This record gives sequence, C-alpha cells and structure tokens, in this order.
Amino acid sequence: MKGYRNDPAKTADAIDADGWLHTGDIAEIDADGYVRLIDRKKELIVNAAGKNMSPANIEGVLRAACPMLGGAVAIGNDRPYNVALLALDPDALAAFAQEHGLSGSHEELAENPVVLDAIEKSVQVANSKLSRVEQIKKYTVLPTIWEPSGDELTPTMKLKRKPIDAKYAEQITGLYESAS
Repeated sequence: MKGYRNDPAKTADAIDADGWLHTGDIAEIDADGYVRLIDRKKELIVNAAGKNMSPANIEGVLRAACPMLGGAVAIGNDRPYNVALLALDPDALAAFAQEHGLSGSHEELAENPVVLDAIEKSVQVANSKLSRVEQIKKYTVLPTIWEPSGDELTPTMKLKRKPIDAKYAEQITGLYESAS
C-alpha cells in the first residue's frame, strides 16, 4: 500500500467502503474463517515456458480475422503452445453458405471443407498479427452454437472459461495429443 499513501482515489480503488482489499484474487472463506485463494480474477494464459498472454487479445484478433466466428476461446495455460476452440455464428455461417452455394445444417456446415478452408485462412491471418508465442498452433471448429446464458457464455457474452474447459476437455486434450 506504500504507493497509495495520501492518495484517497487510489486507496478507494483498492479498498472498498466496507474495508475489503481488492487484490484480483478469487477466494473462499471456510467455516473456521480461513481464506483460501482459488483463482485469479484477471484472465491470463501463462504457458509452460512462463510467458504471460492475454487470451482476450488473442480471441479478439481471431474474431476480427474471421467474421463467421460466434465464439473463440484460446487455451494454453501451463501448456507448450496455444490452441483454440471455435464456435460459428449461425447467421454469419448462413450468409457465408448462401454466398458460396452451400447447404446443410449448422453441424454439417461446420464440417464443410469450404467453410473449414475459410476458417484456416482466417486463423493464418490472425496468427500473422500475433507474436509467435501467442499464435494458435491448433484449433477445432465446434458444431455447437454458443448462446448467451448457455454453458459457454454469460448473459453479457463473456466466456465461461472453467465450464468450457470442463465441457470440451476431450477436444482440448485431442488438440495436444495430436501434437507433431
């Protein structure tokens, strides 16, 4: 707190009116009153080599490069490289399909070679805008639609990272197992 001495505005940012210090950690208090830190509020990927990266930045670059994406989650914490799970936006996918004379259900289009080729090119464009360590080395296109208030997104469209990690654990493991 040395840096906040005699600076009421900074002190108010760190300590709320009830006297709680906001550290950016998520904690739980047990029945005996002991505090246990269980997570960080700030989202960061720290890879196996110790490099810190912003997943939100990586995901934003992916979404900007590929208008068909409805959701993208970058994964790489404690891992040798970053991978991504990509969910397609149903409206953008339908427009792409119509433009390219494709038909089929959302699930069928998510596996269509023309769609997958367009996504591959978009991932390459995104990777060209990211540092080498931030780049997506492997990804999978999911056949599911991510809806607000669903398993993957909050009502305000923020990613539910832990539920995504649990729900798609098999796909994530597969992206790392197929390492070459």
